Amino acid sequence: MRKDEIGEQPEQSGTMASKCKISSRIQWDRRKPGMSILESRLRQQSGVHYQLTTEQLMEYAIKRCEGTKLESGALRVLTGQYTGRSPKDKFIVCEPSSLPRVAWGKVNQPLSPEHFNQLYEKAKRYMERQELFIFDGYAGADESYRLPIRVINEYAWHNLFARQLFIRPSEEQLASHKPAFTVIALPGLKADPACDGTASETFICISFEQKIVLIGGTEYAGEMKKSIFSVLNYLLPLQGALPMHCSANVGKQGDTALFFGLSGTGKTTLSADPSRRLIGDDEHGWSDDGVFNFEGGCYAKCIGLSEEKEPQIWQAIRSGAVLENVALDAKTGQPDYNDNHLTENTRAAYPLEHIPDAVLAGKAGHPNVILFLTADACGVLPPIARLTKEQAMYHFLSGYTSKLAGTERGVTEPEATFSACFGAPFLPLAPSVYAEMLGEKIAQHDAKVYLVNTGWSGGPHGIGQRMNLRYTRAMVTAAIDGSIEQAEFKADPVFGLSCPLAVEGVPDAVLLPREAWQDKAAYDQQAAKLAAQFMNNFRKFAGVSAEIAAAGPVVLTHGRC
Repeated sequence: MRKDEIGEQPEQSGTMASKCKISSRIQWDRRKPGMSILESRLRQQSGVHYQLTTEQLMEYAIKRCEGTKLESGALRVLTGQYTGRSPKDKFIVCEPSSLPRVAWGKVNQPLSPEHFNQLYEKAKRYMERQELFIFDGYAGADESYRLPIRVINEYAWHNLFARQLFIRPSEEQLASHKPAFTVIALPGLKADPACDGTASETFICISFEQKIVLIGGTEYAGEMKKSIFSVLNYLLPLQGALPMHCSANVGKQGDTALFFGLSGTGKTTLSADPSRRLIGDDEHGWSDDGVFNFEGGCYAKCIGLSEEKEPQIWQAIRSGAVLENVALDAKTGQPDYNDNHLTENTRAAYPLEHIPDAVLAGKAGHPNVILFLTADACGVLPPIARLTKEQAMYHFLSGYTSKLAGTERGVTEPEATFSACFGAPFLPLAPSVYAEMLGEKIAQHDAKVYLVNTGWSGGPHGIGQRMNLRYTRAMVTAAIDGSIEQAEFKADPVFGLSCPLAVEGVPDAVLLPREAWQDKAAYDQQAAKLAAQFMNNFRKFAGVSAEIAAAGPVVLTHGRC
């Protein structure tokens, strides 16, 4: 294979490159059979940098004034006004193949092919004037389900993010790599809602027929990661594999545990257990062969991060890691993880190999234990409860948690939400598709399921306290090693959940949520209110079996709840 070399690149007006002198030596084959029109254009365009190393991308980001290198070696960046996902600006192109399959609505908003093509043409014209960075890699550790992807970025640090979060190919794999999906992220390209069919200047658009994700108007890198997750959520069920918004780890005996939950509920924190090997922190598939990671890195929320509480994450933030929107101490220049004046949604992106003894192959056996994580801002759900299969299906479909500040644009305080399958923003298909697949796999592999509240105890947000991480870790450990099953259980009268009365390392009063409240009448009122919200939300799943529908909470009209 012949490769041509692109030497020193000239400064380009209208880009960040005009502010910083940049030099590099990049290699990319300009003659490759079967190239798309876009790829052909890119290969003839100067200032296109292909498959740079972590060190090269760090150097470019710094020289282009995109970020600052910290003493730890990590790159600290700011994402401007968008410090979280922008779900109201996400669209799926309404095409013949996707029209009958996608569950259209507020989550999966339709965009016409004409509007998408118009945005795509704008993107191609915009890219002609930019210095670009391209990463080729994969999503999916299992070769049978692996999706070859290409990520094209206007920012060097965005390409570094993609390199750290997706699976990096070997030289041999790269030689035969052909992208099945392309992500184009151009923060400087703004949409015109009046003629582009968008809700604002920001857009995240997925075309399943053209196999392209277009992102513009936002610097938040998480949009790239979650867009590919949405793509896999569309494709994998067709292949018989269940895509899941969960972290996963495995014990010394080969026992696998899954941690479901929305952003901020503790997936990354709880799965980063020094006594177990991390498979991945956020997105996985479950096939007939077992569990496999979608990614090659981790994207940890790091507000309040400390070495004592989360040593693995703390130590992973080193050379090559990307710190998003983390405030710096004015005197020392070091990260201040307790400072949330920029956003609560501070993030660290780093490769999986930064976690000691992680499962770099990204694969493990079928799960023995499944944990549904919820950050209950009402403070009424138990810190841990055992679920029957029917309850597991009910709570999986409900996907109750509280949106935490910063994870989405405009969210500044915790607010109750129901997100089907603990990942509704990323599910193109109807929730029942994923729920039925999960139910079949739970039954087939006899997995134990628990609900874990990582939210508030002793009162709602503002009155109670956030659940002690040390207690949560002890309860999770007891669930995974099976010792929790030795305890006596008591059924919660409102939610019907089986709560253990004793767990080693956890005060007994914490285990029964009503006992942790000083004002018992206030707890009863709050519990009844949340139960009613569960019931109201579940009405949209009218087609489920009577057994699953009956597995939810009840509202008592007389006496104590």
